[in-house]
Amino acid sequence: MSTVSNPDLQGLKLIKPNLFEDNRGFFFESFNQKNFNNIIGNQDYIFVQDNHSKSRKGVLRGLHYQLNCPQGKLVRVLSGEIFDVAVDLRRGSSTLGGWYGVNLSSVNHHQLWIPPGFGHGFVVISDTAEVLYKTTEYWIKDDEHAIHWNDPDLSIKWPKFSNFIISPKDDEAISFKKAKLFK
Repeated sequence: MSTVSNPDLQGLKLIKPNLFEDNRGFFFESFNQKNFNNIIGNQDYIFVQDNHSKSRKGVLRGLHYQLNCPQGKLVRVLSGEIFDVAVDLRRGSSTLGGWYGVNLSSVNHHQLWIPPGFGHGFVVISDTAEVLYKTTEYWIKDDEHAIHWNDPDLSIKWPKFSNFIISPKDDEAISFKKAKLFK
């Protein structure tokens, strides 16, 4: 069974799987539906899609979310290290606009459960990183929204880089004040 911590934003879970290491390498159970349901409170989420990205140091992706078909995401790193961020976008939430950031890596094997209702983004802090995340809804291009990664109202404390590498789409994202929020 994994060790779980509860960040300050309701619903987020930092999952630290039990790792079994010996002279051959390591083994861990990266996903078990029954254990996952127990960790998140038996909400019976079903994962429908896996997304896998490879990025180089300084690449920042996000802050993304789908409004009409919100995605829960279970994020982990296969190689390298990222600083992973979730932002509460749930209207009426006591932590609306709050964010949580954590280093996920192929060394610590930690996973972050981000329930529907959150924006998500990350920056690569190693030379390269491969990120895999499971989603509870399919990606729908017309439902994709983004909040600007360095919005002053969010005040996310990203790691320091001389130059982030950002897609034009992410660089043109809207402010938190103009964002459509979850009901």
